[in-house]
Amino acid sequence: SEAQRWLQGAGLQAGTALTLILTQDGTGSRTGAFTSVKWAGGTAPTLTTTATTGIDILTFITFDGGAAPTWYGFTAGADMS
Repeated sequence: SEAQRWLQGAGLQAGTALTLILTQDGTGSRTGAFTSVKWAGGTAPTLTTTATTGIDILTFITFDGGAAPTWYGFTAGADMS
């Protein structure tokens, strides 16, 4: 996925952060998969699936950086409709 490409970078600095705003299209019911991301409680958030108004904001940070960083994911805002 496009989001996954952002999370895989070569030579990222420790402390690099990324905010991802996901907006549902007119069809809705789109989902996402965030492999190799560490989430609180070990479970990725459930994305809002409402067509055209479903907006979720996720933030990612790496403390080790490098070519294969460990990403920690946080829900900054869910269902921001």
